[in-house]
Amino acid sequence: VQGKMAEGGAADLDTQRGEVAALLKTQLRKGDTWYLVDSHWFKQWKKYVGFDSWDKYQMGDQNVYPGPVDNSGLLTSDGDVLAIKEHLIDELDYILIPTEGWNKLVSWYPLMEGQEPISRKVVEQGMFVKHCKVEVYLTELKLCEDRNMDNVVTRRFSKADTIDTIEKEMRKLFSIPDEKETRLWNKYMSNTFEPLNKPDSTIQDAGLYQGQCSEGRQSERAGLCGLSNLGNTCFMNSALQCLSNVPPLTEYFLKDKYNDELNEDNPLGMKGEIAKAYAEITKQSWSGKYSYVTPRPFKTQVGRFAPQFSGYQQQDSHELLAFLLDGLHEDLNRIRKKPYILLKDAEGRPDKVVAEEAWENHIKRNDSIIVDIFHGLFKSTLVCPVCAKVSVTFDPFCYLTLPLPMKKERTLEVYLVRLDPLARPTQYKLTVPKVGYISDLCTSLSTLSGVPAEKMIVTDIYNHRFHRIFATNENLSSIMERDDIYDTDHVVIPVHLREKYKQSGYNHTSTPLFGQPFLITVPRTLSEDKLYNMLLLHLWWVTRTHTCSTTVFRPLLIITHLTVCEQDFEKHESMEYKPQKKAFFKLKDCIELFTTKEKLGAEDPWYCPNCKEHQQATKKLDLWSLPPVLVVHLKRFSYSRYMRDKLDSLVDFPLRYEFLIDPNAGPCRYDLIAVSNHYGGMGGGHYTAYAKNKDDDKWYNFDDSSVSPANEDQIVSKAAYVLFYQRQDTVKGTGYFNLDREEEEEEEEREEDGEEVEENREGKEERKSVTSSQGASASVQSDEEDVNDNVTMKTK
Repeated sequence: VQGKMAEGGAADLDTQRGEVAALLKTQLRKGDTWYLVDSHWFKQWKKYVGFDSWDKYQMGDQNVYPGPVDNSGLLTSDGDVLAIKEHLIDELDYILIPTEGWNKLVSWYPLMEGQEPISRKVVEQGMFVKHCKVEVYLTELKLCEDRNMDNVVTRRFSKADTIDTIEKEMRKLFSIPDEKETRLWNKYMSNTFEPLNKPDSTIQDAGLYQGQCSEGRQSERAGLCGLSNLGNTCFMNSALQCLSNVPPLTEYFLKDKYNDELNEDNPLGMKGEIAKAYAEITKQSWSGKYSYVTPRPFKTQVGRFAPQFSGYQQQDSHELLAFLLDGLHEDLNRIRKKPYILLKDAEGRPDKVVAEEAWENHIKRNDSIIVDIFHGLFKSTLVCPVCAKVSVTFDPFCYLTLPLPMKKERTLEVYLVRLDPLARPTQYKLTVPKVGYISDLCTSLSTLSGVPAEKMIVTDIYNHRFHRIFATNENLSSIMERDDIYDTDHVVIPVHLREKYKQSGYNHTSTPLFGQPFLITVPRTLSEDKLYNMLLLHLWWVTRTHTCSTTVFRPLLIITHLTVCEQDFEKHESMEYKPQKKAFFKLKDCIELFTTKEKLGAEDPWYCPNCKEHQQATKKLDLWSLPPVLVVHLKRFSYSRYMRDKLDSLVDFPLRYEFLIDPNAGPCRYDLIAVSNHYGGMGGGHYTAYAKNKDDDKWYNFDDSSVSPANEDQIVSKAAYVLFYQRQDTVKGTGYFNLDREEEEEEEEREEDGEEVEENREGKEERKSVTSSQGASASVQSDEEDVNDNVTMKTK
């Protein structure tokens, strides 16, 4: 099937390329409208117009003609209405293009029949630092008239839409005349109503969100309180439930200790707002009054200061946790004016002396409840490969990010379609290097099939057409799932299958693609008739017949009258191969990998003060001081240019762990108290939490608004993402860490020896711990069904 050139030839393609390229650089402005375009279609269009330098050779090629703008890959059926799919990722699944660019595209390539444009508004987010973003996912509201819950209509609105917009939509839906006076109310699940009396107020400003919470029934025990999902906020709920079950932090907020330490003038803080919002949600959760509460006020405050969390798209629980710990620290920093401190090198001094100096310097600028509970030190040793200069530093950390040992191989399922028209396509399962090239795939397939690797073509098929042909030197990471492999000899011609039919009631015909495309090779001098017959021969699987009597009927050989059946694939014996059970690792394996000596990369050298040059030094991190509560982040997510991957290997972490840092001092014993879990892959998933209640010492499963008992044997799983360990000597106020400073002072004053009260921070420098670099992020989606705001219109 031949594609058509753009009218006017290659000049028109140059115009298309130039105009769209310029419009894609348009700056986002509040209130503007942008459109979503399926990235698969857009990539095909880029090939056709030679958008990128490596696609110039395909410019105007009939075989890469994109056809009508097709957003079917972004859409899903929601009843009688087409809605966009969940978990879509910008640049990966769709491209955003401004209105002018969209109008040009659909003038050149009309929108696929039956589809509507996917338009979205640009909204402004952030409280202090304003930034614009395209609101891809709209807010879903339930609309009804006069509390008539038997006639509830669901509609989606932009956060930039006004209350007046909702009123006009409701007047149309419920046939209310313009002259009739109306009032709008926001109905909560607790059957309370809030008037919406500012017509020019936006949905965002009015506090209308997709998701609603209820106080519900009374909880039987403090702390066993769920958090309702506001729409893809399970990542936040998981992090909050873990922190809520860190006893010293919770006691600090429940006893209002934070009020005396709020630092509202800290330029690095959030004016105390994050601390206040966290205190409120903690008090609600531990009041014993509710089975679940809404974290909406908390999320609103987080979105003000961290715009990346302001929307309702999937996020990462560890990233939220890192922001929250830093925000709480700065909001509660006891240091009002941070002094300037000149850092010194070790210069051969004992490690203990240098570590104590580093910790003292740290708490001169950073002194808060977060530092008391979560901060520690790790030792970093750099050695110059030229002059052997050794540099030792001790750096504070708030959590420990541990890498996971990675498998070096992965399996791929591919189809081999031979040039022999009588040979059935065969499916293979290949074992290839995880970090390899297309040539490695061809070599592996050649071993199983006997087809020479140099005669193979590796292609990606999407929407019944060849989406991409891979070069042998491309990375294997560019192949996501199944791809079709072809061997070839002469001139290679791609063949696509189209069905031509006239639609009832219309004067035009449609020719949609169907089935799987294939490749043929032909001599350059082949005539048209022979090419036609060769195509029919390759379509034997379409035209073959079955015996219905003693007479065998010859199938029709007129290609426009063919009835097409599914391709019949054979399965190679390699498909029976079952990969070995995924290996599991112990937590200590991850720690050993973290503390392994490594050589710095060429792009990240170290400046040697001895050589006066940047050198690729060797670097080693070691555990030094562990905090009372150690947060361990398992780095499950990895990224490359073409692939985002999650490592779902089981990490066997103990519920009770001993860190042997200093053999002379004995082990540091820790108990596991909470786990943030992530189920699913990179494109979507769900977060939950396991946590041990400080009052009854039992484990519970926190799944958004649901809380249920859990057994210890459930805790260790492949879903574990962030671990919380509490040191045994800090449990229930023992050891050097004690929240009740005033009570401790009174007790000490009553003692006969008259010893001075020890400061709460005494002994901090003796803590032993470790950290790592910033970890990777993930995208999540709650499995819990959203509960939506109700907007009620009352008429008079």
